Order: sequence, then structure tokens, then C-alpha cells
Amino acid sequence: MRQPTVHRRPRAALALVAAAAATAALLAPATPAAAATPPVTSYSGALPNGTTWKADVPANWNGTLLLYSHGYLPTFVGAPNLPQNAPSPESAAALLAEGYALTGSSYAAAGWALNTAPQDQLDTLAATIGAIGRRPHRVLAVGTSMGGLVTAKLAEIGAGRIQGALPTCGIVGGGAALGNYQLDGAHAIATLLAPGRQIKLAGFANLGEAFATTSALTAAVQQGQATPAGRARVALAAALYQVPSSVPGLAPPPSDPDAAELALYQSLQQALPFVTPGRFDIETAMGGNPSWNTGVDYRRLLARAAERDTVRDLYRAAGLNLDADLRTLTATADVAADPGAVRRIFATSVPSGRVRMPVLSVHTTSDLLVPVQHEDAYRDAVTHAGRAGLLRQAFVARQGHCSFTTAELVAAIHALDHRVATGRWDGVATTEALQREAARLGLGDAAYVHYRPRHLLRESFGGNNGFPFPHPSSRSA
Repeated sequence: MRQPTVHRRPRAALALVAAAAATAALLAPATPAAAATPPVTSYSGALPNGTTWKADVPANWNGTLLLYSHGYLPTFVGAPNLPQNAPSPESAAALLAEGYALTGSSYAAAGWALNTAPQDQLDTLAATIGAIGRRPHRVLAVGTSMGGLVTAKLAEIGAGRIQGALPTCGIVGGGAALGNYQLDGAHAIATLLAPGRQIKLAGFANLGEAFATTSALTAAVQQGQATPAGRARVALAAALYQVPSSVPGLAPPPSDPDAAELALYQSLQQALPFVTPGRFDIETAMGGNPSWNTGVDYRRLLARAAERDTVRDLYRAAGLNLDADLRTLTATADVAADPGAVRRIFATSVPSGRVRMPVLSVHTTSDLLVPVQHEDAYRDAVTHAGRAGLLRQAFVARQGHCSFTTAELVAAIHALDHRVATGRWDGVATTEALQREAARLGLGDAAYVHYRPRHLLRESFGGNNGFPFPHPSSRSA
């Protein structure tokens, strides 16, 4: 391991963050400014596999080190693969002000980083402790989006080095389910809204093919939106993608399927340009296509979807035969996965549920890119593994992917820190307690709510159970 570069001086960048936060507070009085950032010692370094990392330790360090796992960085955006040690500059400033130390890495590469990311983070932790020169009292793993999945994996393999885990907006239902339900939605668009056109849905040879598929799917959805029949089929595809149809507090009334469909259409239009080329990154990392729809019964699948009633209402109003379309989807489902890629995605990117430390998982209720239904699958996996007592889940009523406020994030960290320090939850992870704590912090709004997510479609229940594909008797098809 290369020696880390150590800078023993306050970070000017964090001081600027605190100043910017104070300025923003003057412009928007409803969002209080963060506390002043204390003097911070910064460390950085590189691991032998090219992973870079950085750490910040405040002068008033409380002994807790937060190991942050960042989200997916698409290879196709061309952004540099840099280390991150907090969800945002605002949350970094607030946590440093409270005495938390922060560390995190870049992972070895951009894209779907699960092949190395959990070990990259453990190696970053070791390098950070070596650079600081003393061990923390406890380490809490915190992660965002794909980093939430990394954090879920760390909760299974990091015992003895990490004492608690906080996945936020995480892909905690696993990468196999993610690829499969996105394939189902794309299959519905290609089959029902672009019949006769040859649209490649998986097994992309290059990024250009993935972008061509994105354009074709997007155009088909836009064209479909022009007619009642097309809108019904757009709603079906969106229901399979599991994009949200409502904004918390502004949900379409149950009697207005047209309003729900418009929201689904808008969500689908935003998601497609991201998730389709993202499949190319996953396939590249897994060494082939890990997704399949052969053998899927789409009638059964829709019966479990959160938006099934909206779809049925729209089909009825358009005079379409929903069962006929579902039979067509089932009969034409012919995308087969590469067995080696399936084995790799289950090995690297699907939580087993066998957590070995307390876990608090937090999600927004209207997440466009990682549906809140992932939390249902994760709860199933942890319960199936006999570890339900270690898991708590909390929900924030807000639209958007990872759109948490600083107050909500810090309150969740406080709850997990309490559980690790005392060995008891003591009710700190309940909706009421988290909301109360977030309000007490004075770091902005908070919207923790009671919520129970619906089923994640094509859930990879409890891992692959020793099979190269999920067992036929499981709920994954």
C-alpha cells in the first residue's frame, strides 16, 4: 500500500462550504445555516489497484469515523473518478462540526463498481486508520444509491472493522433485480409501442448500441403518449419499471388514472436516458448480460405491481385487452442471460441479508431511479436470513433520488451511532424519533413518515440459493 499524503492544515474548501451555507441561509431563511466547521486535518492516498481516497478529521473528533460509499458514476458522462467522503458538502460540514471524521474512496474504476468497491472501502478504512495513527472508537458505513448497495455488502463482510451500516436510497434489492425489472419495462415498450422494430434490449456490443436503444425507446414512449391506447401501454411499461406516479403531498386522486399516467410518463422520460446506457456499464463489469426475461409470466408480474390499478383503468378506458397484451409480452420474452454474468452479479451485487451489524436503511418514498420497493426486498432478505432484529428502515416523504436534507441524514447517523454505542435501538430509529431529532438539529426541513413499500418486481429473494439462476419456486419471476 502506498503511503498516504498527509496535509496537516484546515481545509479551505470546507470553510468555503460553511460560508456558502451561511449565505444560502440568508437567502432562504427556512433553511438554517450549518454550524461553523472546526479546524480539520485532511489525509489522502492511493491503493495499489488505483483507488484513491481522502479523509477529514476535525480537531474535536468524537471518535466515530464515517466510511462513505458514493453512488454510481456512469462511464458515459466523462466525469473524473474522484474520492468522496460525504453525501454532499453541506452534510460534510455539518458532520465535521459535530466531531465526526469522514473517509471514502473513488473505487478502482467508474461505472458499476461492485467487483471491487466493498474491498476498496475496507482497504481505504485501513489506510485511513494508518494515516491518522489511532483507531476510532467505532466505524459506521454510510452509502448513497449504488453506494447504498456497497454499504449493504459491507454490513455482511465488515464485522470487526465496521460496527454499523446506513444505506441511503440504496439498490438494496440487488443488481440482479435492478437489471431484470428494467428489462421488463424496456420489453413492454419495444413490443407494444414499437412493434415490428428491432430494438436491442441487452447484450450491447458498445456504448453506441446502448444509446441507440435509449433513443428508440424514448421515441416510442413519446409517440405512444399521443393516443389513449398508447398511454395505457406507456403506463404498463412504467409500472414494470416501477417509476413513481405521484409526488408526496400531491398524489393524483385514486379516481384520476389520467393524472397518474401523466406522472408515470414524465418519470419514464427522465429515467430512460440514464438506465438504458447504465445497462452497458453493468454488462461490462459482469462480463456479459446478467438479465433475462425468458420464462417470466407478465400477468403474474403486473398483479404485484404498485400501479396495476392505474394500468387496468387506462386499458379499460382505451378499449384495449390487457390480458392479450400481457400474453404477448410473455410469449415474446426471449432475452436470455449469460450464466457467468448471472453468477457474478449474484456474487458481487445482491445482498444475502446475512448482516452482521446493526443496519438502518433510509429511502425517499418517490424515488425515480431506485424505487422504494427495494426496501421491501431487502427486508425480506434480512428476515429470511434470521437477522431482522438488526435491521431498521425509515422513509422520507419526498420526490427524487437521494434527495435527503442534511437534517435527515444527520438524524439517521445519530440513530445508528446510538444503536452501536449502547447495543440497543431504544426507539431511536422510529419515524417519530427520527423526525424529532432532525427538527432539533436546526439543519433544514425533515419529512420522515410512516410508510410500507410494495413488492419489488423480480425480487432476488435471499440470493441465488446455490443456483446459477434464482430458484423457480422463488418470487423472482
